[in-house]
Amino acid sequence: MNRRHLLMGVGATAALGGGATWLVRSGMGSSADYAAGIAPLRAALAEPAALVDLVRFATLAPNSHNTQAWRFRLRDKRIDIQPDFSRRTPAVDPDDHHLYISLGTAAENLALAAAARGQPGTVRFDPAGAIAFDFAPGPAIASPLFDAIPTRQSTRAEYDGRAVSSADLALLTKAAAVPGVDLVLLTDRPRIERLRDLVVAGNSAQMADPAFVRELKSWLRFNPHQALRSGDGLYSVASGNPPLPDWLGPQAFDWLSSAASQNDAYARQIASSAGIAVFVGAGETPPQWVDVGRAC
Repeated sequence: MNRRHLLMGVGATAALGGGATWLVRSGMGSSADYAAGIAPLRAALAEPAALVDLVRFATLAPNSHNTQAWRFRLRDKRIDIQPDFSRRTPAVDPDDHHLYISLGTAAENLALAAAARGQPGTVRFDPAGAIAFDFAPGPAIASPLFDAIPTRQSTRAEYDGRAVSSADLALLTKAAAVPGVDLVLLTDRPRIERLRDLVVAGNSAQMADPAFVRELKSWLRFNPHQALRSGDGLYSVASGNPPLPDWLGPQAFDWLSSAASQNDAYARQIASSAGIAVFVGAGETPPQWVDVGRAC
């Protein structure tokens, strides 16, 4: 398909009348469909909570490309989180550090949820390569971090640029306190702009790599129904893009997405941000990457 064919497809979709337009839209779904589809995942945690519901809260954690590269094993007073290497992203994450950071975010959610429902425990890295969460009955421990789990979302949008108070920055630092992980908060513009330049340079290199582009496109979900069917991946509408039919989305990405357009978006997002949080692990091993994920 060439650019002319793509534009003809967009035009034809926009020009459809009456019933045909309804068919296209119904095939893609609506924002209401998407909200209804994900609502059960974000439902309140029952008291007492079943282990499968604790796992549900664990899976609400942020994770790279929303690949959800994890498997959970329920045992007596223990839940294991194992890496699912069938969902790895070798082009963007050849050493799997994104994957293990994602396991760490899930482990932290799990620990917070279990503690809030009277099953506090400890997180440790098993020598076999999994994360083990060992728990036992105990006093319920409520926390604002637990309360935030069902409402948290990753946002790819511009912000209002307002400064964050020193008190709130201190709370962020406290929330990220994990042994072996340092948090660097950048709030002064010169350092933020230097980091922006690194982001732009890195994205330019990635977008010049055909393997990275193929991998990225394979994880994109271009409309509500596609996102709900797959249950994973990057929902492009959340980045401010219009929903597109399954057949048109990949072609639109090929023609309209470029390093220049993405770099411009990243620069605007960073410019509108109050600051940037950089998490630094103590080393480059899976247990240390998991620690970084827990701090996030």
